[in-house]
Amino acid sequence: MLSGYELYKLLPQSTPMLMIDTLVSSGKEKTITNLTVTEDNIFCENNKLRESGIIENMAQTAAVRSGYEAQKNNKAVQTGYIGSIKNLAIFFLPKINEIIETKIVQKTEIGNILVIEANVKIKKKLVAKCDMTIILLENL
Repeated sequence: MLSGYELYKLLPQSTPMLMIDTLVSSGKEKTITNLTVTEDNIFCENNKLRESGIIENMAQTAAVRSGYEAQKNNKAVQTGYIGSIKNLAIFFLPKINEIIETKIVQKTEIGNILVIEANVKIKKKLVAKCDMTIILLENL
């Protein structure tokens, strides 16, 4: 489990765009993160985490997975971009002080392109899900 500086050095984002508090676990194909929704979160409005924040959390979970794998293999952390989002379904918006758990499963990796399946839950209740393509930039 990672949090704080050890976690943040795996991500290209910085405050106020950080959308992960804790890396709970990460393996070759599956990664789980947590985020406590706070009042000062840039993606919160009317005491709820907005859709854009949920999507950003999914993308950052994919990014932290890539960063964690790179670090394990003594490679530089690559910057990634969302290439596409498919089958997005958001069932409800998390409220302030709720903890969301995001799980991504890597479906395919071809070169610098990753295809993942993401699920966001609060206490086993599905908040959102999607399939996402992430494009990793080559380090120069």
